[in-house]
Amino acid sequence: MSIFGNDPLKGKKVAVLATDGFEQSELEQPVKALKNAGAEVDIVSLKSGSIKGWDEKDWGSKVSVDKTLDEAKPADYDALVLPGGQMNPDVLRTEPKAVSFAADFMQAGKVVAAICHGPWTLVETGLVRGKNMTSWPSLKTDLTNAGAHWQDATVVVDGNLITSRNPNDLPAFNEKLIEKIGGTQA
Repeated sequence: MSIFGNDPLKGKKVAVLATDGFEQSELEQPVKALKNAGAEVDIVSLKSGSIKGWDEKDWGSKVSVDKTLDEAKPADYDALVLPGGQMNPDVLRTEPKAVSFAADFMQAGKVVAAICHGPWTLVETGLVRGKNMTSWPSLKTDLTNAGAHWQDATVVVDGNLITSRNPNDLPAFNEKLIEKIGGTQA
């Protein structure tokens, strides 16, 4: 049971795309919130086995990978979450399969949620032009140069795109993510 009622995301599947160096809280807290709301969540990565988080200033815990990018199909999911951490999205944005995976969600009009440095991967899709977005402050220029309208806000929602700045924004980020996937907000 969640604050949104009895399992509002029951029957929904969410992919969380990450690799080594993801910000620990930005993966774990959305996954926990989604599961508590009844969603099925898969950690999707470049490699099988496990990936290691970054916990603010040092290496964090490992998380098991459910599917590799070769195994996961965007059509099987209702939404995509892109956690931040500086290393994680910097690697993902240089991996064509990861960029294509994210682009497929955006082109299909599915919910895409990115926090902190997570929007870096979205910049590479070429699909952020005209979108209202936020991010970790150092990405402002990258997003602006890609045609996005950057805002310094806790959470920015533009259609099915949800972005937030940092771990302090996770409560609002998670709330909007659950609302959007559950269809409880226009």
